[in-house]
Amino acid sequence: MHKPSLIASSIFGSSAVIIGAFAAHALKKILPADALQTIETAVRYQMYHALVLLALCSFKTWISAKSIKRIFGLLVSGILCFSGSIYLLIVLKSYNIIGLSGIGIITPIGGILLILAWILLFIEAYKYKEISAK
Repeated sequence: MHKPSLIASSIFGSSAVIIGAFAAHALKKILPADALQTIETAVRYQMYHALVLLALCSFKTWISAKSIKRIFGLLVSGILCFSGSIYLLIVLKSYNIIGLSGIGIITPIGGILLILAWILLFIEAYKYKEISAK
């Protein structure tokens, strides 16, 4: 088991539920529909990748520890950059804080990191040679 993945999965999964519920109930009265949809996208991607982190815990039998650490790093960094920057932008916009809109460039960087994690996972799966039981 890769304990950091289990810890990160539980943190990202639970915070996705909290943020999603908060947006659906408390922020629904405050934010416009397009901002709520943006938060929903961030929450959805955060939860998807929290589940991948959870699955990563069981990959130790067919992926090297080095690759697990790389995938873990890409996923955590990607979630923080992608979803985190969206949350931050929504907060900044809701409080009319200007001058920090350049933070939006972090969102696609986060997306690229998540894509790289999936590509590395694909490469590891492709390299894997299953030993069949007779």
